[in-house]
Amino acid sequence: MPSPQLRTPLARAVVPVLGGMGVLTLLGLLTWGVAANIERTESLAPSVYEVGNVEPIADQIAENGPLLLPGLDTSSEKRNVVLNHVGDDPTQGWQVYFAYPEDRNEFCPVRQVRRTATFIDCEDRRVEVTKLAKPPGVFPLVQNAETISIDLTKANTEP
Repeated sequence: MPSPQLRTPLARAVVPVLGGMGVLTLLGLLTWGVAANIERTESLAPSVYEVGNVEPIADQIAENGPLLLPGLDTSSEKRNVVLNHVGDDPTQGWQVYFAYPEDRNEFCPVRQVRRTATFIDCEDRRVEVTKLAKPPGVFPLVQNAETISIDLTKANTEP
């Protein structure tokens, strides 16, 4: 039996177009189905930034002053963070600050005076590390008395 052939010009024009639309619809549904099953994440940035071993980091801070960590990802943008340590116990006494004075905002970044806990802000004022802005929701985290990390899980980027 011979295969059916489209004889009218209208049928020869419409049937291939409808077939193409059907194929595109199937591809769209397939793509949507695959994309819908992907696990969603709240953030593309890591929520915990591992700095390193507590003892060498604490020794480095005691010798050279706080660590200025540029460009850590918080929930919606990158912020410069300062990590400080006080005391003799490397598992305690960790402090985290944003790298701008507590009486200014992120548009007044600080730069560190080498080997000190003193910073210079955008107005050339000397600012001690304890007078930097405290970041809401950002905490130092000591894991297993060995590793110091900065927990950005609940970081609030509003200054």
